[in-house]
Amino acid sequence: MENRKIRVAITHGDTNGIGYELIFKAFAEPEMLELCTPIIYGSPKIAAYHRKALDIPGNFTIINSVEEATDGRLNLLPCFDEEVKVEFGTPTEESGRAALKAIDKAMTDFRTGTFDVLVAAPICNHNIQGEGFKFPGHREYIETSLDNGKNGLMVFVNDHIRTIQLTHQMALHDVSKAVTAENIEKKVTLFFESLRRDFNISNPRIAVLSLNPLCKDGNWGEEEKSIIIPAIQTLFDEKRINVFGPYAADVFFEKGSYQEFDGVVAMYHDQAAIPLSILTAEPSVKLLTGLPLVCTAVNTDSCFDIAGKNMCEADSFRRAIYLAIDVLRNRERYQEPLANPLPKLYHEKRDESEKVRFSVQQKRESGKDTPRSKKSQKSEGDHAVEAKTE
Repeated sequence: MENRKIRVAITHGDTNGIGYELIFKAFAEPEMLELCTPIIYGSPKIAAYHRKALDIPGNFTIINSVEEATDGRLNLLPCFDEEVKVEFGTPTEESGRAALKAIDKAMTDFRTGTFDVLVAAPICNHNIQGEGFKFPGHREYIETSLDNGKNGLMVFVNDHIRTIQLTHQMALHDVSKAVTAENIEKKVTLFFESLRRDFNISNPRIAVLSLNPLCKDGNWGEEEKSIIIPAIQTLFDEKRINVFGPYAADVFFEKGSYQEFDGVVAMYHDQAAIPLSILTAEPSVKLLTGLPLVCTAVNTDSCFDIAGKNMCEADSFRRAIYLAIDVLRNRERYQEPLANPLPKLYHEKRDESEKVRFSVQQKRESGKDTPRSKKSQKSEGDHAVEAKTE
């Protein structure tokens, strides 16, 4: 990065939501400007309107291109010239178009390598839709814009858990149809690669939750028997991924078993979202991984109910910025030893014993003890896989 500060592109989100409030409050802390060089993709007039209406400090410098961005300042790059009426708390076609134009401009600039990471303020998918145009969502739109044939994966992160959802924005009665071996193997592999590259965990342990609760007679449902357990076994046998399960979600979180894993795969939205919300008061953020672009966002909507009322906290937005910068640095460190690999001079022998595979890792990558006791009980999910492997 040519010995310069990391350039963080920030899209302003829905202009009738909380985007500018989050941005101004996040960078009210002087340390944030020492950490990175922020570039808001938005509108000077709308930014000034939000600042005045909220009566909060928010000085910014207008620039004409990312190359003009100045360290130690909140830079703002105009993405459109037309007037946009601000109606706090009301998603409109105008506010949706303004959000999309900011994303479009940011993606154009990323292709020329002018910034390093992207942090997205909240948008409303519904009001971005237009005649002859269907906005699929942040992840899908960024995938299409990059046009490199790769699929991204949304990872939800807080200080206690990293989780992904096997299915996305789907009615519960359709979830079972989407629980396929192909889908499990694809997303667990992407998750495993993200844990190694984005979070610098050398040998991640991944837990897979069950779709059905464990039956009274101790048996799993049909999806676990015919799809989930075989997929877990394939991932371990063929891809050497340390993946375990399936685990009944209620017991898994009640007993704190999630603390023994580096990542958790949930079958559907609520199975991931509820634990994220209740296990800790700390806000969670989203990381879009699997793509060349490092993109993060707060794990919330546009909060139209409190927009314009100076009520939102910026801690989650700062965390999204921190995560984006950490992931960028981790990826650089991950790639360094791979640039000029030494040839292997001997064959590394792998310990295939079940004792090694199912043992609970007592030390984390940081060297700290796990919160769990050294004697960890195996769950029903572990036994299910062991029975399969015998």
